[in-house]
This record gives sequence, structure tokens and C-alpha cells, in this order.
Amino acid sequence: MDNLSLRIKKLFSEKKFLEIINLIETNTNEKNRSAYLYNLSGVVLLLSSAKREYLLKSINNFKKAYLKEKKTSLGLEALVNFVNVTINLFDQDYKENDKTFPVKLFEEIDKYYLEAKNNFKNIDALKKAMLRKYMRNSNIPELIQLFKEMINIDKKNIDALCSYIYFNCFIDTWDQKTFLKYAILIDKFLPLYPLEKLTPIKGSNNKIKNLAFVSSDIKSDHSITYFLKSIFSKKLKEKFRIYLYFNTKGEDKTLKEFQDLFDVTKNINGLKDIDAINLIRKDNIDVIFDLMGITSNQKLVLFKNRLAPIQISWCGYCNTSGIKNMDYLISDRNLIFENEKKDYREKIIYMPSIWNCHSGFSLEKEKIKSNINSSSHITFGSFNNFNKISPKVIEVWSKILKKLPHSKLILKSSTPINDTSLKKKFNENNVLDSVVFFSKILDFKSHLKLYKTIDIALDTFPYNGVATSFEAIWMNVPVITMKGYNFNSRCGESINKNLGVEELIAQDESDYINIAVNLASNVERLNSLREKIFVNISNTSLFDKEKFSKEFSEIVYNLE
Repeated sequence: MDNLSLRIKKLFSEKKFLEIINLIETNTNEKNRSAYLYNLSGVVLLLSSAKREYLLKSINNFKKAYLKEKKTSLGLEALVNFVNVTINLFDQDYKENDKTFPVKLFEEIDKYYLEAKNNFKNIDALKKAMLRKYMRNSNIPELIQLFKEMINIDKKNIDALCSYIYFNCFIDTWDQKTFLKYAILIDKFLPLYPLEKLTPIKGSNNKIKNLAFVSSDIKSDHSITYFLKSIFSKKLKEKFRIYLYFNTKGEDKTLKEFQDLFDVTKNINGLKDIDAINLIRKDNIDVIFDLMGITSNQKLVLFKNRLAPIQISWCGYCNTSGIKNMDYLISDRNLIFENEKKDYREKIIYMPSIWNCHSGFSLEKEKIKSNINSSSHITFGSFNNFNKISPKVIEVWSKILKKLPHSKLILKSSTPINDTSLKKKFNENNVLDSVVFFSKILDFKSHLKLYKTIDIALDTFPYNGVATSFEAIWMNVPVITMKGYNFNSRCGESINKNLGVEELIAQDESDYINIAVNLASNVERLNSLREKIFVNISNTSLFDKEKFSKEFSEIVYNLE
């Protein structure tokens, strides 16, 4: 080991990271500096600070390291670092509403990824980094392709398989039979632990039953929390002792609020799967709910090994889990038709009105007329995740904007997204000037108030909005949706049918355009519809927590 390496090693052990940078820069120049030293410089810059200037310098060093050695393992490591830190910078800029993120970095990532695919056989770490990049570019086809490559290499890669199924919900190339086919593979490849290593399942055998929920999403005002809150009532407490098994590293404000609702809460984060199974089984749970399905930090392996006599999938994922031991799936008759039940692995529980109920918001409901009276144009809006905005959706929305001169479309995503590719697609449809991309992160009340700027909300398809549709309706904004072909593509239908506005459910793309154009062209009808929505909110099942909780409690309590 030469003198420079020894000095670097000593400084590293002392955590004097900036001194390492100075040492490298004073003892080498850019021309003779090795890929190793460039990569090391990038690492120590990250260890020094998370400030933007350090991230930029770090990215530059990783890039130079890769360009020095494109075909070595060190070069591949540097490229992975380059991609990941670029995404970290993008997320940080997005959060802080900094518009100076160098988008050209994403173009360089794509170029270098193609090179690496030709130069290396094993690029798993790079693929995982690229997944992060594609998710921030609304590039669903490339995401699907990458997950497909990962499961072709390793069929037992459950996370990749779950993601492959999930992202196919965003496009309409699969029928429900195909969703079932791939979901069953999850069950096939998940491990089954020996019975002798598992605590026996007993159930409580009490009049007041033990009811439990498993989730990784009870945090940061996650949309699922608004639906889960709707089940809590005196009726529920009379029938059940309620448990929550949460899979999160920290305990934020939202989780602490939920801990007051549950009788027992336990953190399973960091536990081995078999230990989590035994922990839950020891509590003698009678009925347990999975609130994730294949989404989030899914825990389907726990349900495959059975946690309780009755296991139910609800709320987090609107399709089949594929797990044989998942006994039931909660739905309603607008979502899964009687002749379609065979295409879902679980038995279907039909709620009397709607499959879930929203607990409402602290912001008081207002009777808000459309803005068209005080402005020269109609304003459409969609606050759905940008990943749901498929090329077909863009094409349909573009046709609406073209038929209505001076109309506007406001788009706002709930997650950090680089809108460059979406802007390109709208530009190809010659309507980019009519689209407003709202990228500023707002507190939740400000987010809700933004609906006041919208006259009509446009739902995405085939992956409908759920939380965003409930938000729009709360702010008495009508939501135009389209008929679907399975559970997750019919959520908009169920919401609008329960609201009593079936005229806003389009039969196809042409009908969707006609509904939007006709409604936008008749201000009197639009305001009448908005008033109807305001009145109906109080008379429907969408936000009727007491009714939903009573129905939910009775159905779940009497399951066998």
C-alpha cells in the first residue's frame, strides 16, 4: 500500500472526509487521477454532507470514475453510485421546489445504462438503481420490461414479480385471467415454513374476537389511513379487540394517532418472517387483514404461512393477491361481477354499497361553484400519480383540450416525478400550452384547497384514482371516469355509482371525451351537478363512517 493510500485510510478511520478530498486533489490531477480515487471522492463527499453542492460534486466524481473504467467492476460500481445519487438529488430538489435540477443527467443515465448492458452480464445493482430512475420518469413500459428481465433471471424474485404485476395495472394489455395467472406464481415461490417451527393457530374462542391488520403504510398521512379510520366505531369495539402489526422503521405522528385507535400495536419491522408469523400467531387472532397486497413493503409470505383462521385482503391493492391461504377479498358488486369471481383466488365478500369508505377531512365541505363564471376558460384537473397517465390517457385528454379552446388542464402528482417525458407526449399532441404541471409540494390542506381551481376532474384509466377521487368529491368537483374490466379499473365506476352520478361514467374513450366536452360547455348543468354532489356526499356511503363500520363489523364478525 503506497503512502497516499495509507494516509487516506487513516483519515477515513478518523472520519476526516473533507481532508481526504483535499489530499486527493493536491496529490493528483484530473488527468492521472484513477477511477478508484474518483469513486472514493464521490463516497466521502456524500459522507461529508447532504447539501446540494456536495451531491453535485459527488455525482460528477462518480461520472468521471465510470468514464475512466467503463468495463471494470469498479466502473460499474461508480455507475450505480452515479444513478442513485442523481435520483437522491432529484428527490431533494423536488421536495424543496428547486427548479435547477440538471435534467441532462437523466439522459446520461440512459446512455450509460445501454453501454453497461453490453459490457456486463450481471448488473442487478444497476437495474435496481434504474428502477428508481424509471419510476421518476413515468416510464411504465421500461419499468415493466426491467421487472420482466429480473424475474426471467430469477423466477423466485418475489419483489420483482409483485412489481411486474402491479405496474401492468397501469396499462390495458392484461385481462383479469392474466393477473390471476401471475399472482398465483407469487404463492408458488413464497417459502412455506415447517409446521413444527410455527406456533399453532388457535383463535381466541371468545365472544369478543381478536381482529388484526398488517400494514407498512400507517405513516405520513398515507391515503390508506383515511379509509382504515372509517371502520372504527362503538359497534366495532363491541365485537372486537383490535390489533395492528405495523412494518415501519419509525413512528411518526400518523402512526401515533393510530396507536390510540387500536387496543394493541406491535412493530414487526426487522423481524425475520418466521418470527413475525409466530409473534402474530401467539396473539390468537381470529380474523386478520392484509392492507397491502402486492404493493408497498408487502408481507404476503406471512399470509401464505397463515396467521389466523380467517385471512382477508382489503383496501391497499384492488385485485387478487394470488395467495391460496388468503380466504377473502373485500369488494362490491360494481367491481367484480358474479361471473368473474372465478378469476380471483379469494372468495369475494360483497359490501352492501361500496368496498371502502373515506373518513373525511378536517377541512369543512363547501358548496363551491365552478370558476367558469369568473374566467374565460374551463379548467380540468387530475391529481393522480403521474405514473397513471398512460399514452392513451394523454391522447384522450388532448382531444378534450382541442375541442375546448382556451381550456386548461392542471396536473399534480403525489410523488416526485420528472415531468419531461409527459410534457413531450402532450407536445406531440399539440396541447402542451394548455397543460399546467404543478410540482410544488403542499401541506395537505393547501393540496385540498387546490381543488377549488378545478371545474372538472379527469380520472385516469385503466388505473383509476381512489383517494384523489374522494378528495375531489369532498371539494364537490365532479370526476369523469371510464368503465373498466376488473376490480382496480372499476373503482371510479363504483365511486360515481354510489355518489349518484352515473352520467359521469364513460362507456369508452369517445364517450369520455363527449361527457367532458358537453359538461364543460354547459355551465348551468355543471354548477347544478356540483351542487348535487355537495348534497349527495351526506346521503351516500362514500363518507358514511357509522354505516360502513356497522356493515363491516357484522360481515367480518360472522365469517366462517
